[in-house]
Amino acid sequence: MITTKVTDPVCGMMIDAETAAGTSEFKGKAFYFCSPICKEKFDAAPQDFIKPEGNKTETKTENKTNGANGLTTEQATDGTHNNHTLPNGAGERVDLPITGMTCAACANRIERQLAKQPGVSRAGVNFATSRATVEYNPNETGVKNLIQTVKDVGYGTAGTARADFIVDDSARPSGSSQPLENHLNKLRGVANASFNLATRQVRVEYLPGSTDVRTIQMAIEDFGYRVGEVQVGGGEAAEDSEAKWREVEYKDLRRKFWLAAVLSLPVLVIAMSHGSIEFLNFPGVNWLQFALTVPVVFYCGAQFYRGAWAAFRHRAADMNTLIATGTGAAFVYSVLATIFPSNFANANGQTMNMPGMEGMPNIPVYFEAASVIIALILLGRMLEAKAKGQTGEAIRRLLGLQAKTAKVVRDGREVDIPVEEVVPEDVVIVRPGEKIPVDGMVAEGSSAVDESMLTGESLPVEKKAGDEVFGATINKTGSFRFKATKVGKDTVLQQIVKMVQDAQGSKAPIARLADVISGIFTPIVICVAIATFVIWFVAASPEARFTMALVNFVSVLIIACPCALGLATPTAIMVGTGKGAENGVLIKGGEALETAHKLSAIVLDKTGTITKGEPSLTNVVTASDADENDFLKTVASAEKLSEHPLAAAIVRGAESRNLQFETVENFNALEGRGIEASVGGKGLLLGNLRLMNERSILLNGVQD
Repeated sequence: MITTKVTDPVCGMMIDAETAAGTSEFKGKAFYFCSPICKEKFDAAPQDFIKPEGNKTETKTENKTNGANGLTTEQATDGTHNNHTLPNGAGERVDLPITGMTCAACANRIERQLAKQPGVSRAGVNFATSRATVEYNPNETGVKNLIQTVKDVGYGTAGTARADFIVDDSARPSGSSQPLENHLNKLRGVANASFNLATRQVRVEYLPGSTDVRTIQMAIEDFGYRVGEVQVGGGEAAEDSEAKWREVEYKDLRRKFWLAAVLSLPVLVIAMSHGSIEFLNFPGVNWLQFALTVPVVFYCGAQFYRGAWAAFRHRAADMNTLIATGTGAAFVYSVLATIFPSNFANANGQTMNMPGMEGMPNIPVYFEAASVIIALILLGRMLEAKAKGQTGEAIRRLLGLQAKTAKVVRDGREVDIPVEEVVPEDVVIVRPGEKIPVDGMVAEGSSAVDESMLTGESLPVEKKAGDEVFGATINKTGSFRFKATKVGKDTVLQQIVKMVQDAQGSKAPIARLADVISGIFTPIVICVAIATFVIWFVAASPEARFTMALVNFVSVLIIACPCALGLATPTAIMVGTGKGAENGVLIKGGEALETAHKLSAIVLDKTGTITKGEPSLTNVVTASDADENDFLKTVASAEKLSEHPLAAAIVRGAESRNLQFETVENFNALEGRGIEASVGGKGLLLGNLRLMNERSILLNGVQD
């Protein structure tokens, strides 16, 4: 099935061309809109929304196989709208976890560099999720080149896993490793592939969220090699891997913060005492401050200077530039004043009057400015890292719904395998109480399946041969076998996860405005800081002008850090979409959240979708004058032996009325219909209309 994705030129949302809310034509090109509001804005001034590349389109072919290897690819293109099928391999999409970003300017710089690479049709970097989403042509570039581009800009990537394959090359002897390496490096999600001819070992580094070991193995075998032994290292799930490196990042920042805080405190005390603490009045006090500040600047704060240097090499400026310039200026001046005090003796004309130091020039140093500021910035980064880690919890909870293993029939035997190794056409066995591992179609057997996590319906759905079942739903009563139809990224659960990830990574219109502002914010702040230094140096009194100028110069640089500007909106989108997903509400993107405050009415598609997730007994209706509690006690006694959710609701209702259950005999569960039993010498038949008709029970209108 082919679907054409296009970008709304007004709000930037990716939508289906076939279901767009409106279309307009401008200069011979078709443009598509998510809502009538966007169409009205475009029609009023189309030139304000047109970019050189026109309307971006993305044509996706579901379950498109690549050659004979059965690899599933997601194809995409970028250009004006068209309705033809793309050639195989025309485009891929990959998500790269990025490390080292400190502000929205960092994300913008990475995004620009990725977009410049040959073969890249679209690149987006989200600061809050620390993730880059890139669509590219694998015939022109690959994940390896994209990762190298990120590193060249001064940042890193995380979350890769490694797999080693020992191959038998007798079927395809080769004197070069290059063809296989090139073949593997073009696969989606492969960061690097190397083939050692001497040891016959193929080592592949890959992104677990984009590909898996089985897909890579199939690609190797499709190329003509037979895979023997496979060794996997660090191959945890993508979200687990990302959570792990976020935890490492948080612990690293926490360690550096506490070290900086411990070393900065005595420096701050010395600076703020102004000679009032007698035992700190000795000639080498500046050297003591220097010794305490050096580890803070060159170890705890090294990341700021590395980031500033990386930005400088690319003729850019960001938050690191502000921090490095401010703390660096204070530190360098203080070091020079400590090493060469005679050169600064006349800076302010003041002398010391502390005992033993009378008449010595009073040379101010600002080690505390550098060390304390670095400690405070590290505290902010530490809290930010913790918040980022928590915002990804919604995705991890969704993935936690999936079964970890599956029982499949292989070579006539039942074997338990990781759910990642299930392939289409596998026959999967599901027993009562187990989670269904992947999507498929029932082949034999029948049961009732709890699909509330997908539909919100509180009652299990009866399944028989030919019915669809979905991964992560729970089998309640019977056992059955089904044939896997969708696995991995194609399952309904994974599509929900992808929708939430796309929503969290999307940019609301106000976020795009923040990105533009943050891009020019840093250079403006640097200019303001320089102007502040000059004004204070000229206007202040001669004995204090350098001190006042330097302190205010540093203050402007540090206070103006644009962290909140770039982090606030993406974080709000992450939290909003994540909380929505936890409660069964899928939010399509940032624009939906931004405009949600205008809602005046909510329309639900049907009753039963919004439920508590489990049935409850509300009232008891009898066909005669029978006592309500006696009737409920008899029915609940029999239903207590049933596993049906409605039976459980009846039992809970009886327990809430403190009714005593009776002895049950001859209990028999009638699959898909109800139960029959004897209670107190009376025969009971409890079930649905189908059972009543089978037993020729006259209802006399009770069902109404």
